[in-house]
Amino acid sequence: MLGVFSSSIVSPPEELVAAGSRTPSPKVTADKLVARFVEANSSAVSVHIGDDVQLAYTHYNQSAMQPRSFAVKDEIFCLFEGVLDNLGSLKQQYGLAKSANEVLLMIEAYKALRDRAPYPPNHVVGHLEGNFAFIVFDKSTSTLFVATDQLAKVPLYWGITADGYLAFANDAELLKGACGKSLASFPQGCFFSTAVGELRSYENPKNKITAVPAQEEEIWGAKFMVEGSSLLATTE
Repeated sequence: MLGVFSSSIVSPPEELVAAGSRTPSPKVTADKLVARFVEANSSAVSVHIGDDVQLAYTHYNQSAMQPRSFAVKDEIFCLFEGVLDNLGSLKQQYGLAKSANEVLLMIEAYKALRDRAPYPPNHVVGHLEGNFAFIVFDKSTSTLFVATDQLAKVPLYWGITADGYLAFANDAELLKGACGKSLASFPQGCFFSTAVGELRSYENPKNKITAVPAQEEEIWGAKFMVEGSSLLATTE
């Protein structure tokens, strides 16, 4: 799955900008990145949301344990990869039909977060059990909400394109060829929300997350870690 967002939607993290500045490397534009995804993946579908957002996904070559799904409801767009172990209880909690899947559940969870303020986003993500990564975009409020599971069993990466779009994808090689060193693993057990304005750990939402410059030989430009934790909040 792939999502790209212009600077009018989200300001790229300074850590990724700095990483690209330390070691300049080739990049491509957001349009070319989406085109590469579509060309490389059989039966890929891409969606333009105005001039500032593009989403793309494919079911090609997906794992039975990590299915990908896409849905849109009430101008809320969601890409979801993975499986929730507690989907049944969450459907009851949010009043959803038995036939509802993970991506529909995530849209309803986001709506609860948006409409029942103050409802901390870490509560929404913290209640999810399983292996997952998701990208939610609310067109009505231009809000972006992204997260991965506690152990990053479903990998997610983020980077900055040549024209300054922030890109998220489950394919590191795809972003490596488009974002150069302005690239990193999205940290495990964390969420990024434009409503909150920063990256946070949903287990320790008050703990600051800092970026450590990566070694020159690594494909990443930076690694993120939660302060107060002995473990990097990222995958290698």
